[in-house]
Amino acid sequence: MSGTAVTLAELVSTQPAAARVLHRLRLDFCCGGQRTLADACAARGIDTDRVLAEIAAAEQPAPEAVEGYSPAELTRYIVRRYHEPLRAELPRLCALANKVERVHAEKPDCPRGLTAHLDDMHTAILDHLAKEEQILFPLIESGRAHLAHMPVRVMLQEHDDHAANLQRVRDLTGDLQIPDAACTSWRALYTGLLELELELMKHIHLENNVLFPAVLRS
Repeated sequence: MSGTAVTLAELVSTQPAAARVLHRLRLDFCCGGQRTLADACAARGIDTDRVLAEIAAAEQPAPEAVEGYSPAELTRYIVRRYHEPLRAELPRLCALANKVERVHAEKPDCPRGLTAHLDDMHTAILDHLAKEEQILFPLIESGRAHLAHMPVRVMLQEHDDHAANLQRVRDLTGDLQIPDAACTSWRALYTGLLELELELMKHIHLENNVLFPAVLRS
């Protein structure tokens, strides 16, 4: 398969540096992971050779240690690696957003409405994690993956909703560009939101493009 014919999901699965490069270039490798690199780059007006060169030149982090994992092992890994950190990080970001909106309400680039949106995101994500941990993952772990097809479809739709919520964060924050005069809390908020976006995309990628296909094949 040529470099440009590879899908975004395959790139992220095989080259650990790809996730950060694609994220920085706003190439959706989670919900849009089945698009080829060529198609995704064409839609964004980005040269594919540039993307491949940046991935090749990037420092390669340690790959996620999931190769060869069974679906049941993947579910336990996802809870430990992604669910537990999300539960800790979302309240911190909600509190930071509230502080920034309260203190800087009169500034023209204040992210008005961000706190309410993050609160809604927090509620939706906690509900999503609960459905996975209480319904979908137990089916997989107990060897009843053949009964999990409908829950998987629901999770896929909710992943699309999460992607839309991440875009709304971008809309409310001027594409997460830190204002020159931003205080320490404001900078910490936008830096944290960028990292949340990347982590949530990697999380969704692992489910949409690795775990769920294995479940749907059962």
